[in-house]
Amino acid sequence: MKANEFDKNFDDGVDITGALDMSKAKGSLHGQKRVNVDFPVWMIESLDREAGRIGVTRQSIIKVWLAERLEARAAEKTDPYPSD
Repeated sequence: MKANEFDKNFDDGVDITGALDMSKAKGSLHGQKRVNVDFPVWMIESLDREAGRIGVTRQSIIKVWLAERLEARAAEKTDPYPSD
């Protein structure tokens, strides 16, 4: 995909995660720490289906979804005019 097509898709709200190679994504400047998490089988199967659908690894989709959730929570806490 060319950069201008990628940008247009992003601007139009199209899911562009399939065009990203998350295996080479770098974390924040805080470094990384390995953790082990046990998930029920149904959750692993659902994660694998979704990861396969958008073309990323299970680990990548977990990281992206957790980051999105944490960023949203941080934004809620700093929003002086919550929508509630």
